[in-house]
Amino acid sequence: MERLLVTGGAGFIGANFVAHALAHSEARVTVLDKLTYAATREALDSLPGDRLELVVGDVADAGVVGPLVDVADAVVHFAAESHNDNALADPSPFVSTNLVGTFTVLEAVRRTGTRLHHVSTDEVYGEAAADEWFTESSSYAPSNPYAATKAGADHLVRAWVHSYGIDATISTCANNYGPWQHVEKFIPRQITNLIDGQPPKLYGAGRQQRDWIHVADHSAAVWQVLAEGRVGETYLIGAEEVHTNLEIARMLLEIFERDPGELEFVADRPGHDQRYATDPTKVRTELGWTPTHTDLSSGLAACVDWYREHESWWRPVKAGVEARYAARGQ
Repeated sequence: MERLLVTGGAGFIGANFVAHALAHSEARVTVLDKLTYAATREALDSLPGDRLELVVGDVADAGVVGPLVDVADAVVHFAAESHNDNALADPSPFVSTNLVGTFTVLEAVRRTGTRLHHVSTDEVYGEAAADEWFTESSSYAPSNPYAATKAGADHLVRAWVHSYGIDATISTCANNYGPWQHVEKFIPRQITNLIDGQPPKLYGAGRQQRDWIHVADHSAAVWQVLAEGRVGETYLIGAEEVHTNLEIARMLLEIFERDPGELEFVADRPGHDQRYATDPTKVRTELGWTPTHTDLSSGLAACVDWYREHESWWRPVKAGVEARYAARGQ
């Protein structure tokens, strides 16, 4: 792959993947990103500029997407609206980006025969039972607008593989954490609250369980699927680190040397899924991928250090994020 197109490559996960691709190949990478509020130019500015190009545009715009796909050897499709609270408030951007955007990419690769990898989420499977782990054969049961649009996008990819024979794979992933994640998301919000001397804020009783993976490990897995994944196959990516939000908050309180009871419980999200858990057996056994960040506590400590060192990046948006949460009683 000499030329790689990454949609949504200025977002949290996309930018980390671009860094991985540049570090592990000689490919030239073009990033297509709309540069919405969650995009991060700074994450790209530190990367080798001689092999990286940023195109500002909408993934749902065929006039922008088509010419970029024409000159690409492969497309990795990260572009998505992803914050559940925003989807509940206004689902229309999620329909446009997640569904229409995916359709636009699919039509472009159908015309050119370009290799496509589509990045999805474990939320498409809905809520896992107490001892359940999602697998590639799990039924789709999305329970919120974000998950529903991602599920629809997955179905579009599979239909284009079956009907038109495009060369595509899909991966779904557990919750990511790491550098450049927007402060509206759970872990960065708690870290930046603690930096500001505030307590972690937990939905409901904080009993929601999530499977956590470092974004660098997710990037490595996507690269492996892109290189070696079988056409039409789906691969689940996770680090098998399932913890409650309460446990995560207490890990962070320990890192900050704060009282473990220093917590604030806020109004829960409507229709909040209680558990996600991802079984990565297939990607491990078939493609030989394994995570390298296997100690969540250490990973969180490194994440705390990163947010301390990059306060100038997140500080300008922190107050606005907290004001929006406060308006919802969260």
